[in-house]
Amino acid sequence: MRVRRTQVTGRIVSPALATSRRRLSPVRAVASVLLAGALAVTATACSNTGGEENGPSWQGGTGAEQRPKASVSITSPAADAKDVPASTEITFTSKDAVETTVEVKDASGKTVKGQLTADGTWLPERQLAYNTTYTATVTATGDDGKPATATSTFTTMAKPSKQVRVSSFLGDGQVVGVGMPLIIRFSRAIPKDYRDDVQRRMTVTSTPAQEGIWHWVSPTEVRYRPKMYWKANTKIFYKVQTGGLPMGDGYYGRNDLTVEIKTGSALLMTVDNKTKQMTVTRDGRVIRTIPISLGKKSTPSSSGTMVVIEKKAKTVFNTMDDPNPENRYITDIEYAQRLTWGGEFIHAAPWSVADQGRRNVSHGCVNMSTENAKWLFNQTRVGDPVVIKGTERKLQNGNGWTDWNMSWEEYVKGSALPYEPAETPNA
Repeated sequence: MRVRRTQVTGRIVSPALATSRRRLSPVRAVASVLLAGALAVTATACSNTGGEENGPSWQGGTGAEQRPKASVSITSPAADAKDVPASTEITFTSKDAVETTVEVKDASGKTVKGQLTADGTWLPERQLAYNTTYTATVTATGDDGKPATATSTFTTMAKPSKQVRVSSFLGDGQVVGVGMPLIIRFSRAIPKDYRDDVQRRMTVTSTPAQEGIWHWVSPTEVRYRPKMYWKANTKIFYKVQTGGLPMGDGYYGRNDLTVEIKTGSALLMTVDNKTKQMTVTRDGRVIRTIPISLGKKSTPSSSGTMVVIEKKAKTVFNTMDDPNPENRYITDIEYAQRLTWGGEFIHAAPWSVADQGRRNVSHGCVNMSTENAKWLFNQTRVGDPVVIKGTERKLQNGNGWTDWNMSWEEYVKGSALPYEPAETPNA
């Protein structure tokens, strides 16, 4: 991997990578690339004598200025280090380097693919093999054209018995709504002191570029959303490089993962309790207005911003475990779209058509006619946003995918890394 002093490396939407406070054994040292001083030429008064003695330095004149020589050293892994985590990065410092290259090879001489991260460390494309010896070579070249080289040979640890499985809610090729958060789950709680190291290994690239950040909703789940809804037809690639990464209490990440998805059109559903209408827009244009009935006074619908969590063309609502006998029922339902874990859905309700657009009679769901529910079901995707306004109850964060129910300032607080707005997202 090569870096020139005029290059900008990395394509990261998530916040700029901060310096680690602990455990990743090296102190993260950005490869310093210092601009070499311009060759100095001394201006002299007009004269027809002595010119050759005061010629430019590269002609051997007096006061010659030497072109700076580059120097480089590898800070981690240390030479001959043993039991190195398979997630290890190559960190180094360089001085007066016009160009720096990083090369890592295994004992057979096979080159390991990798890239420089935003903080200047070299990260393998995938986790290194366990119990294997590697040699890292960093070469820095100065303005004098002469290379300086540093090497470190190290051996990775044996495969650990205590591992944390890392999984993505979404899989390759899925097309989602513009409110869809990226969801990463861990099979074991990640201690707070290790979450920054985990988050540092999670990158998101979107086309077109959009700024966003990771937010820890629990010790076992972290989500990512952009500052605004995803743009229509955005291509999204996210990568989690946690294989072999220390995750606390002797546990290590079991695997890396990559996912590539895209968004569909920008569909938005807005429900107004005052008018008892749902307005459906696609890419900013109203495509239908639907009469609805929301939750009655004793079981009000939640006001807030949520997204479609799941869709079922046919299902059964069974509330026989409700402590209030008046709220117990078993009913066949068509065209159900879940909005909250607490049981609020958009669905067909042929029994309340006479009330739709006029009064609220449901148990908290968004009721509409079968015709309208079927039409809407065929328009939406998981992740499409739904905004409900003006009801007696506010949506509780965590009751569904409520990432958009928080302001951007609130969402940023859930990041394990300091938020640093990107000057140019994905750059």
